[in-house]
Amino acid sequence: MKKIINTPKAPAAIGPYSQAVLAGNTLYISGQVPINPATGKIPEGITEQTEQVMQNIKAILDEAGFTFQDVVKSTCLLASMDYFKPMNEVYAKYYPTECPARAAFAVQALPLGALVEIETIAVKN
Repeated sequence: MKKIINTPKAPAAIGPYSQAVLAGNTLYISGQVPINPATGKIPEGITEQTEQVMQNIKAILDEAGFTFQDVVKSTCLLASMDYFKPMNEVYAKYYPTECPARAAFAVQALPLGALVEIETIAVKN
């Protein structure tokens, strides 16, 4: 059985998808771009954008009753590998120990001109 997870504390989907889907004890969070849900705007700079993405992920985790400690896998999409180091510095603050598995890719472009997008999978034991 699946349950759709939505919260106004994260940006609404910009296409035909859900913010997240809970299937059993696994939460699948769609790729989050750095839209501030209060303003609808994307902040300037990779550090600020990564922070906004992580806050959007946190809001969805909270809504579903999960935490960053439940995250088992992340996929990070970057507009350029030049952004890898500053993205990683922000990302590391949210996973100080027992980091999830992760992949990071540079892509040609991201929605709305974002510099970073992160998809997340979390599991409750």
